[in-house]
Amino acid sequence: MYFRRLAAVLVAVVPVMASAAWQVVVTEQGKRVEIDRSSIVVDAEGMTTAKGRIVLDKPIVDPKTSSSYRIIEVVNRFDCADRTHATLKRSYYKDEDELLRQEEVRNPYDMPVRSGTPDDRMLREVCRPKPGPEGAVSASKTAEKVDEVAADLRKLNEALVEKEVKKDLQRLSSRAGAQLSGKSGGASAGGRKSVASAAMDIAWAYDGNGGPDNWSKLKAEYAVCASGRRQSPLDLRDGIAVDLEPIQFFYRPASFRVVDGGRNLQMSVYGGGLSLLGKSYELIRVLFHRPSEITVAGKVFDMDAQLMHKSEDGKLAIVTVLLEKGKENPVVQMALNNLPLEKGGEVMPPGQSIDVDRLLPVSRQYFTFMGSLTTPPCTEDVLWLVLKQPQQISPDQLAIFERLYKPNARPVQPAWGRIIKESR
Repeated sequence: MYFRRLAAVLVAVVPVMASAAWQVVVTEQGKRVEIDRSSIVVDAEGMTTAKGRIVLDKPIVDPKTSSSYRIIEVVNRFDCADRTHATLKRSYYKDEDELLRQEEVRNPYDMPVRSGTPDDRMLREVCRPKPGPEGAVSASKTAEKVDEVAADLRKLNEALVEKEVKKDLQRLSSRAGAQLSGKSGGASAGGRKSVASAAMDIAWAYDGNGGPDNWSKLKAEYAVCASGRRQSPLDLRDGIAVDLEPIQFFYRPASFRVVDGGRNLQMSVYGGGLSLLGKSYELIRVLFHRPSEITVAGKVFDMDAQLMHKSEDGKLAIVTVLLEKGKENPVVQMALNNLPLEKGGEVMPPGQSIDVDRLLPVSRQYFTFMGSLTTPPCTEDVLWLVLKQPQQISPDQLAIFERLYKPNARPVQPAWGRIIKESR
C-alpha cells in the first residue's frame, strides 16, 4: 500500500505528452524495442523508472481476451548500479493508441540484466544521463518530490518492522544497552543505530533470525512471504491426473557463467528455453538446492535443480529436476568444474558451452501448479513444472555441495486449495 503512493508520485512527475517520443533501442527479427526517453525518472534512492515498448511485426493472440495485440508497453524499474530491472506495469495495444488491456505487476521482481541482450541495451539508454541543464533541473525537482514521499515511507516501514519483529528488536536493544553500559561517557545519538534500523540490517537466510519464519518481517516488500496464498515449494500429493500438453524444450549447447550466490550455487545460461500452451520462455539460470525444496508425497530428495525461465511479457516459469544419489551428473559436474575460487565470485569459462538438455530425464511427464519464488521477495504468479522422473547425482558431487553450502531449502508451504495437475 505504501509503495503504491510512491508509484503514484513517480507517475505524476513524468512529463505528460500527447504522444511519446519513441526511440528505437534495438531491432531483432520480428520485433523492435523502443524507449521514451522523456519518461526516465530517477528517485531519491537512485532507482530509475522508464517507459519502453516492444513493437511486433505481426500481431499475436492475447489468451486473456482472445483479441490480438501488436505492441506491449511497459513501465520498468532499473537499478543502474546493480544492473537489475523489474517490470511494474504492462499495457497491451492492438495498434498505436488502441489499448487492449493493462495490468499492474503485484510483486515486481528485480532480475539481473545480461550483457548483449535487449534489456542490456535498454539499461544503457536509461542509465545514460540526460544532456544539458534542463535535464539536471528536471531530475533535481523530481528527486525532491520523490524524497518527500520516500521519507514518509521509510518512517512507516520502520514502524512496521518495529511492530512485526518485536522480539528481535528487544534482543538487539538489550545487546546494544549492555555494550553501551560498559563504555564511559555514553555514545552520541549520531553514533547509535535505531533499533528498527538494526533489524532492517538482518539479511534473509535459511536459519537464525533471518530464517524463513522471519522473511516477511525483514522488509516490507517481503510481506507476501507470509501473506501470500500461492507460495512455493509444495508437497506434491493428490494431484489430478490428466493429459497435460508436453513441454517443448529447445535447449542447445550455450555459453554459461557459474556464480557463487553465497547461499547457493547457480549458473546463468545464455541460450535455450521452452514452449508451453503457445507461450515461449527463455532460460535464464539454473539454481541448486539441498535438500530438494519440492517434495513428492512427503518424500524429500537429496537435491533439486531449478531451471528459471522468463517469457517476453515478464512471466516466470520454473522447471524442477529432482536429484537423488546415484551416478555422476554431467551438467552438475561442469558447474563444479568451474566453481569460483571465492564466495560471491563467478566464472565464465571461455570456449566452453553447456547443454542443459542433458540435465533432463528421459521421461518428460510432470506436475504443474501456480506458485512463487522460494526466496525473498517470494513473488507469486510463477508457473511451476516439476519433472516426475528424478535424475542422479553422485555421492562425491553431493559431498561438495554439503561442504560448501548449508542446507538451502525453504520449508514446504500450505497449498491453500491450489490445484496440482500431473501427467497420467
